Amino acid sequence: MRLIVDSGSTKADWIAIDDDGKVLFTTQTLGLNPEILESKQIVERLNDRFDIVQSKKKATHLFFYGAGCGTDRMKLDLSQAFQSYFTNAIVSVEEDTYAAVYATTPKGQKAIVSILGTGSNCSYFDGKELHQKVQSLGYIIMDDCSGNVFGKELLRKYYFNKMPRELAVEFEKEYNVDPDFIKSKLYKEDNPNAYLATFAKFLIQHKDSEFCKKIIFKGMKSFVKNYIKQYDNCKEVPVHFVGSIAFYLKEELQQTFEKYDLKLGNVLRRPIDGLIAYHIANK
Repeated sequence: MRLIVDSGSTKADWIAIDDDGKVLFTTQTLGLNPEILESKQIVERLNDRFDIVQSKKKATHLFFYGAGCGTDRMKLDLSQAFQSYFTNAIVSVEEDTYAAVYATTPKGQKAIVSILGTGSNCSYFDGKELHQKVQSLGYIIMDDCSGNVFGKELLRKYYFNKMPRELAVEFEKEYNVDPDFIKSKLYKEDNPNAYLATFAKFLIQHKDSEFCKKIIFKGMKSFVKNYIKQYDNCKEVPVHFVGSIAFYLKEELQQTFEKYDLKLGNVLRRPIDGLIAYHIANK
């Protein structure tokens, strides 16, 4: 049994396949980002799913692609946690960008591959290897155009009374805007970045308003300038995306790309289905 996992900070999609590529089960856990979770918390999230518990001894391989796995230390920490849990499995841990590459980019082709979900990332794939010019410093400083940055911007606009009144009323209906509640979520509970990203749903729902358009296009402009344009050949290769922000704002991405003379490639909400095909072809 091979387990394939695509994990963001908010959630992790799990699929188990046999040697013939037949899907044995699918499930979902909370996100397993080693930058914000201890090993004990990771194990607790694994134990919360019956299918995963039942697979502890059966799994022969674990292919994990996750947010927060961009450094050797984070990969090692997570690999050790998984190895002690799936004792009979060969464990492979890679950053989530590799999942995006395998799901969106035809074998041997060059592309820039980006993630726009709870967090954000951008890499260049030369057809064989992945290259990054900017080391991410996490959601507090970076993550341009991501769900958590959009959420942060909406909260700031709301509390600084910069949100149009009609939208503010809708915002209050949909979310608990009590300061103590928000501060507890941000500073006392796990995954504050995932909490911030929940507000991005409001931005998408009201994306046709001038207020939300300005926030969206400001974020996309920042992502293009800080991430995509760092690669000299960015106008020569397609730029693929995975993630809910990219998927639900594809039209806005296309408009932004036309402005900067960039080529928008494949846009997927989740890379997990593409990962199945990749691992069947490369078993």
